[in-house]
This record gives sequence, structure tokens and C-alpha cells, in this order.
Amino acid sequence: MLIESLKILFNRDLNKLKTEIESYQNESDIWKIQKGIANSAGNLCLHLVGNLNTYIGAEFGKTGYIRNRALEFSLKDIPRAELIQKIEETIVVVNNALNIISEEELKMEFPLLVFEKKTSTEFMLIHLTTHLAYHLGQINYHRRLLDN
Repeated sequence: MLIESLKILFNRDLNKLKTEIESYQNESDIWKIQKGIANSAGNLCLHLVGNLNTYIGAEFGKTGYIRNRALEFSLKDIPRAELIQKIEETIVVVNNALNIISEEELKMEFPLLVFEKKTSTEFMLIHLTTHLAYHLGQINYHRRLLDN
């Protein structure tokens, strides 16, 4: 049951991420930062894609994805179409991986130490949904600030 809820949330928010990136009136604004805003929407998008491909795709989907977190925040001016393609690919990766996680595995320890102490897989997956929603809200706010 939790797996189905997680799939609904990840799909909803990844599709909303795609909509946000598509909705920028000026494509170059995706990469702008303003006073008090440390990251552009483009960099946050890359960060979310890297995060989900690492902790869900590589760990459970065995995709072989290798993360370069520093590039998530340093790359600039990637075309909108490429960002959207990365989001669409991440949707497939997340769904494929969640399809093979059993309810029993949710109770098991997450294979990687991400926080100060080990957590359950269930906790980590819930954390990843909130992490996605947090940055999605930042991107929405960023877009509305720059589009107005």
C-alpha cells in the first residue's frame, strides 16, 4: 500500500516539475539566481534528478547511475528540452524501481548511510518525496518571481 502511495506522489511531483520547467516564459530564466536565492531552477532540477536516480534508481533499480552532486549545482544553461528529458527518464526509473520493492523491504535498513544514523527504506523513500516537494515549491516560487 505504501509503495502505491509513493508512486502516486513521485509521479505527481515529477510531472509538476516538468510543468514548472516548461512554464518559464523565458528559457534563460531557468538558470537565473536573484538576491537571496542561492540556486537556479535548472540546478534544483538537476539536483532532484540526481538525488532520485541515486537513492532510488541505483539502489533499487540497479541502474548503475553514478552521481556527480557537484555538477548538479555547477552546470549551467542546459536546454529546457534536455531538462525535461531528464525528468521523464527519472519518472521511468523511479516507477521501475518502486515496482520491484516489496512491502517487507520497506521495513529493512536503507542500504546507504545518508543521515547521521541508519534509517529504514520506508523512512528514506518518504524523505525523498518531501525533498522533492520542498525543492518543487522553490522552483515554483522562483518561476513566478521571474515571470512577473
